[in-house]
Amino acid sequence: MTRHIQRPWLSLQENPDPLAATGPALMWGVVSTGGIARAMVRDLALLPDARLAAVSSRDTERAAQFAREFGVGRSFADDGGVPGYARMLAEADIDVVYVATPHGQHHEVARAALEAGKHVLVEKSFTVNAHEAQELVDLAGERGLFLMEAMWSRFVPGMLRAFEIVESGELGEVQWVSADLGFPAPQDPEHRIWDVAAGGGALLDLTVYPLLWAVGTLGYPDSLTAVGTLNEDGVDTQNILALSYSGGQLASLTSSLLAHGPRTATVAGTEGVLTTVGSVNNPTELVVRRGWDPARVETVDVIGRGFVYELREVTRCIQQGLTESPTMPWTDTLDTMRLFDGVRAQLGIRYPNDIRVPHRR
Repeated sequence: MTRHIQRPWLSLQENPDPLAATGPALMWGVVSTGGIARAMVRDLALLPDARLAAVSSRDTERAAQFAREFGVGRSFADDGGVPGYARMLAEADIDVVYVATPHGQHHEVARAALEAGKHVLVEKSFTVNAHEAQELVDLAGERGLFLMEAMWSRFVPGMLRAFEIVESGELGEVQWVSADLGFPAPQDPEHRIWDVAAGGGALLDLTVYPLLWAVGTLGYPDSLTAVGTLNEDGVDTQNILALSYSGGQLASLTSSLLAHGPRTATVAGTEGVLTTVGSVNNPTELVVRRGWDPARVETVDVIGRGFVYELREVTRCIQQGLTESPTMPWTDTLDTMRLFDGVRAQLGIRYPNDIRVPHRR
C-alpha cells in the first residue's frame, strides 16, 4: 500500500495574487481541442506572463477552429502519418506543453514532449497506470524538465483554506473524512468517458477529487477496500473506496457516472467538523462548526474557472528552474497511480495500455 506522508500544501499567503507576473513570459502549446483544453486556455489568457503559441489536434478543421477561436497563431493536425502534436513539438519557441488528450494517450504525448525538450503539464489522471507514470517522472528527471499532473483543485482558494483550517487544529484530530462526486454521464458509447481504451470510467475521471480530501487531511492510507460496478465493456460506472489508517482514522469516497450526488466533502474531528458548499473540487463556501457552537460560514472568491492558480504554479516553477511543484510533487502523483492500480486490481478494471507493464516474477 502507498505511503502515509504529510502534505506540503501551498498556503493562501504564498500565492496572494495569481494574476501577477512572476517572470519572463512562457510560450505554451496545447495538445487537444476538447472542453477542458478550452477552459484552461481561457484562464491561461489571464496570466500576463503566458502566451498561447500553438494548438494541435488529430483533425485539421478542429485545430484550425480552436486557433481562430482563441487567436492562436499556429495549428497542427495529423498529416501523412505524423501526429499533429509531433509537428507542434518541433517548434523551437514552445516552452511548455499542456496535454489534454484522453487518459489513454497521456503517456505517449507527454513522453514525446519531454523527449522534444518541452516542460509538460499533463491533465489528470496523469496516466492510466503507475508504470507509465514512473516512466514519465524518470524521463523528466533525466532531462531536467518540469513535469506536473494538472490537479488544479490543489491550488484553488477554497481547498487551500479548508486545509489551513484543518492544520490550525480547530477541528481537533481528524477521525473521518467523506467526499463524493457524481453525475449521470451522457450515454454516448463514442464518448471517451465510456471508452476503456481512452481510460474511461469513474475512477480516473472523478475519483482523484474525493481522494484529494482524504490525502489532504489524513495522507495516503495504510489499507484500502474498493467496491464498484463495471459495464459490459469493462468501464467502471461507479465506485466506493474505504480508506483506513494505522491510527484508526477512516475515509469514504464515492464516484459515479450514473447519478447525481451532493458533491460535498466532510472533515470530522474530535473538536469540530467542516463541510463544503459548491463543487467538491472547487468549494466556494466552507461551513465550520466547533463542538455544539453555531456554525461559521467562510466564503471564498475564485478567479476565472479556477485553473488560474494551477497555471500560475506551473509558470512560476518553470521560471525558477524547478522540475516539480512542491504542492503537486511527483511522489504524490506516483502514490495516487499506485493506489488506483490497487483499486483496479480489486474491481477488475483493465486498460489496453496495461499490456506494456512488465510482469513481476
